[in-house]
Amino acid sequence: MNHIEQRRQITNPFAFALEIGFFAGLIWGGIQWIFYYFNFTVVPIGFLAEPFFKHAYIYKVQGHFIGWLFFIVFSLLASIIYTYLFRKRKGPIPGLIYGLAWWIILFVWIGPWTGMMKPLNQLTWDSIFSEVCLFLLWGLFIGYSVAMEFTDERKREPEMV
Repeated sequence: MNHIEQRRQITNPFAFALEIGFFAGLIWGGIQWIFYYFNFTVVPIGFLAEPFFKHAYIYKVQGHFIGWLFFIVFSLLASIIYTYLFRKRKGPIPGLIYGLAWWIILFVWIGPWTGMMKPLNQLTWDSIFSEVCLFLLWGLFIGYSVAMEFTDERKREPEMV
């Protein structure tokens, strides 16, 4: 038989979630840093570390790196949650909704409540739009990566001949 059969390899959901979460935090945390550096947003990358460090420290270079590390850890946890709850969802829409849900949780509810950031009515429109877009793309990255691995989304991709 000339046909080469490929064995279906089972992906470990936890290990895959950690990998996706790490890269989501690394990539999108870096983009959030760029947004802050170029004044697209007034929310520093260290906003997640705000409850644990002094406010002035978050705005220093060391605080930015600590914030980036916090964003990576946050992305790891969010990716694990998504993988275990929504990995069978197909397409990009669930990931976009997931990213928007996290933006609402962080920027509308927990962020102002814990002092991580100012309330929405005190943020600039540029900050709001930049952060919403960032979290939409971050959620899309996590959601669609997980969907491609755990559903038949690969069948929708054109085959290489």
